[in-house]
Amino acid sequence: MFWRPDGTDPAGPGQLGSLDVVLPDGPRTVPARRVPIADALELLTHGTDASAAFWSLAVQAGTRLAEAGWTGPLEPEEEQWLRRLADAMPPHAHATPLPGDPARLPEPFPLLLRFLRDVAGLAAATRVSLRLEPDDLEDGRFRAVVQVHGDTLVDAEQLWRSGAEATRHEVLLVLRRCAQVWPPLAPLLAAPVPAEVGLRDDDIRELLGDAAARLAELGVAVHWPAELAGLTARAVVRPGAAPDDVAGFFGGGRSLELDWQLALGGAQLSGAELDVLAEARRPVVRLRDRWVLLDPASAARARERALKPLTPVDALAAVLAGTTEVDGAEVEIVTDGWLASLRTRLAELPAPAPQPAGLTATLRDYQLRGLHWLDTVTSLGLGGCLADDMGLGKTLTLIALHLHRGAGPTLVVCPASLLGTWEAEIRRFAPGTAVRRFHGGARSLDDLDGFVLTTYGTLRADPAPLAAVAWDVVVADEAQHVKNHRSGTAKALRTLKGAARVALTGTPVENTLSELWAILDWTTPGLLGTLTEFRARWAKPVEAGDPAAAERLARLLRPFLLRRRKSDPGIAPELPAKTETDRPVALTTEQAALYEAAVRELLAEVEASDGMARRGRIVKLLTALKQICNHPAHYLAEGDDAVLAGRSGKLDLLDELLDTILTEDGAVLVFTQYVVMARLLQRHLDSRGIPSQFLHGGTPVAKREELVRRFQDGAVPVFLLSLKAAGTGLTLTRADHVVHYDRWWNPAVEDQATDRAYRIGQTRPVQVHRLVAEGTVEDRIAALLREKRALADAVLTGGEAALTELTDTELAELVALRRHP
Repeated sequence: MFWRPDGTDPAGPGQLGSLDVVLPDGPRTVPARRVPIADALELLTHGTDASAAFWSLAVQAGTRLAEAGWTGPLEPEEEQWLRRLADAMPPHAHATPLPGDPARLPEPFPLLLRFLRDVAGLAAATRVSLRLEPDDLEDGRFRAVVQVHGDTLVDAEQLWRSGAEATRHEVLLVLRRCAQVWPPLAPLLAAPVPAEVGLRDDDIRELLGDAAARLAELGVAVHWPAELAGLTARAVVRPGAAPDDVAGFFGGGRSLELDWQLALGGAQLSGAELDVLAEARRPVVRLRDRWVLLDPASAARARERALKPLTPVDALAAVLAGTTEVDGAEVEIVTDGWLASLRTRLAELPAPAPQPAGLTATLRDYQLRGLHWLDTVTSLGLGGCLADDMGLGKTLTLIALHLHRGAGPTLVVCPASLLGTWEAEIRRFAPGTAVRRFHGGARSLDDLDGFVLTTYGTLRADPAPLAAVAWDVVVADEAQHVKNHRSGTAKALRTLKGAARVALTGTPVENTLSELWAILDWTTPGLLGTLTEFRARWAKPVEAGDPAAAERLARLLRPFLLRRRKSDPGIAPELPAKTETDRPVALTTEQAALYEAAVRELLAEVEASDGMARRGRIVKLLTALKQICNHPAHYLAEGDDAVLAGRSGKLDLLDELLDTILTEDGAVLVFTQYVVMARLLQRHLDSRGIPSQFLHGGTPVAKREELVRRFQDGAVPVFLLSLKAAGTGLTLTRADHVVHYDRWWNPAVEDQATDRAYRIGQTRPVQVHRLVAEGTVEDRIAALLREKRALADAVLTGGEAALTELTDTELAELVALRRHP
């Protein structure tokens, strides 16, 4: 059957019909073309997608087996190789669901064997099955009748009377293979006519165990009598009475009972009926006026009904996923009472929460829904990961959560490059809320209130004071920094005590699902089991393309992971076309020392001069300070062998921004007014393996056009540009982010540069990031530009030239380094 996952007609030869398939988003019926195996072989040799490529390889394997004279069982080496091949079968290559179970795919190995027999010419038109018929159910006697599938379905006895010698030979070959995997069929091989064989209780037990599965691997199905009913089993969590304190319940040492629940025809069996099954000595039992097949597993479950108790978090994870693992097998799980109500509550899409008092921002609808979701999971004493795209307001939503809860101090752990952004956002959106930094030399946790901001580096170096505080909420910003659960940073983070834990990241999974485990095992410990358990039960099948496992994992994660993208329906219309953000960043120790030395030396030169000389020395001072704020290597004019990483707060922040932007498949323009700084950035990005290109005033016109075309075509995600050379005349609408690495101090010039991305043809919201060194002249100029004071008005038109008219006192006040307390 040839079909397309997008649901369109696959076209080509064959009869057009329809096919039920299982896709990652659930079962679906798609158009399909039925092509006989003989005709399909040529088509498969030219297939390019993963499923066609797999069956093409199977064609080659079948051809080699036929050439080797394959007429019976496989050699051990052959079977081992084919089982490895079957393990590599893509989900789309066997996507038709099992009958009666629309979410499960058939096992790959039996399908591959059947296909190989067709290709090799074995039983191309002949297939065998067994039909079980009861002789005496009271006495437990059955017959296995051999059926042959060809143009019509006939019993082997009828086939032997017809004289079809070639077909009889094929049937005997199949039965010989079957007898090797299930010996009770051996008498058929010695019979004049292999029509039927008698079976007793032990034989039936084997068939109900794993014998039927072994036969199915050979393409031989077992058909049970219609009058015999089967049992279904699932596990049930007994939650008991609703706890008075749900948050305390999930954080405590309680456990919940887990029992087997058997059902007949969908109706749950009573305890007395389970006792009947437990005491049964035969595989066929009379129950509710029906004969019931009692397989060994069901009999064992009736005897030992209690399973290992679950912790509250394990129980919640199981009922959310809808399954639990028992003895290595996935088992359906159900519950009732308050735990069932909680499952429903967590599975619902979050509704908008009310706007918190004291928040000086109007939250958008999706942000109010995010607030409601955070409030729900944190009020249960659990935690969650807010994994919105950059620019959707994760920081603002967290500030709103703090105001909404009003229950105690919130600790934010973030990269050092984001301390300034957090403090600025808190002061802007929650004025009056205390905020302090636990970073650097002067650190205090006395009289805690509001927000405390610290860095991963500080936490790793000095975790004890922070671990001694009972925080209301602990926040891990850019939580991908702790994706390695064995790192010292991740271990230090786990020592922090909080009523709730929240992770913020735009990139919850960068490489493997194990990274997501590391984040959620911190926010909600135990939810996903140990890392070994998570890899075996979830990561391996999901990463191999198992849609059923992916759906179960999605049900489990959905209440604890909120992921929104700018492209999601309903999100983009709420976003402004352009968002501009000043991103404060601290100087490194080296930068601060260079800055203070430059102020001391060059300010003395200014004070000792006048007229044009004085103006020139002021420009020299301002230029030096801006270069220091950019990077020490820029100011010191270091060569190509200079170390760049770890020496500049701005460069650290740029790395943080790019890591998120590029993971979200974004593209970014990085403007600087200095060609030297752009070349340093390009060298740094090269060392990190990030593709970039650079356009400056000396770029020839033809090369300039080529660079623009490459960026617009998506060949390179980072475009470094000289502010003056690229401020006008370019259309770079592929960019959805603009970074001003340093400021021109003339908003009109900056706006012209930003408009390279924010112009006609741009279909996405554009985010503008202006990097500002805290406590420096950059910080003061940025404040002036925001506040529109008289000096700012002069800067609007005059740029740096306006600053040359300041008095010595005003200039000293402007450039002095103000260290953060």
